[in-house]
Amino acid sequence: MSTGLKKLVLDVLKLHKPPLTELAKGLAEIEGVEGVNIVSVTVDRETETIKVTIEGDLDYEAIQENLTSNGCSIHSVDLVCAGKRIIEQGKTHNI
Repeated sequence: MSTGLKKLVLDVLKLHKPPLTELAKGLAEIEGVEGVNIVSVTVDRETETIKVTIEGDLDYEAIQENLTSNGCSIHSVDLVCAGKRIIEQGKTHNI
């Protein structure tokens, strides 16, 4: 059953373990996920802030559960695309 969610961009706080490679592979194994991109934004002594982009036929609850079980906390949902296809953000013209 399709939820209609096609793309999510999440601002996430994570512990240093698991490493980003393992976190990405785990997210990619969730049913419906077609691709995962993780970028490290800031790193401090105990945590990292990362930007997680996920595309596919997405189940937000499964993604949230996976992140939480890996010691992560979602700070914010920065972008959501839903429907039959992904629509790129429109450009605003300065007049």
